[in-house]
Amino acid sequence: MTFAGINYIAVLVAGALGFGLGGVWYRLLANPWKAAHGFTTEQIRAHHGSGAAPWPLIVALVADLVMAWILAGVIGHLGAVSVKNGVIAAFFLWFGFVITTLAVNNTFGMRSPKLILLDGGHWLAALLLMGAVIGAWGV
Repeated sequence: MTFAGINYIAVLVAGALGFGLGGVWYRLLANPWKAAHGFTTEQIRAHHGSGAAPWPLIVALVADLVMAWILAGVIGHLGAVSVKNGVIAAFFLWFGFVITTLAVNNTFGMRSPKLILLDGGHWLAALLLMGAVIGAWGV
């Protein structure tokens, strides 16, 4: 699989939008996410401080950019590049790799099944958004 000819502007935009979507997603669903983990706001503040902790945000941004780059490579190998094909590719990658991994890890980790839905929903939305952007802009 070669990554020659990738539209890196599309990858950067898709990755940044995926990262931004994560911020909105978890801002809106912070309380259910904390409850599913059994965390309190005080525990999170004690661990990360009062502001946003930089290291998890850096890791998330890099992960979103890598995800967008790999998604662009996959979309480019599927034939005609379009929003439809970008979204379809994103869904199948999510279904085949992301939600299955989350299900296994959360089940063995004895975590609430709600986390599979909360985190899986986030990654589905992020990948669909990235797939649409990359499909629209081309690889």
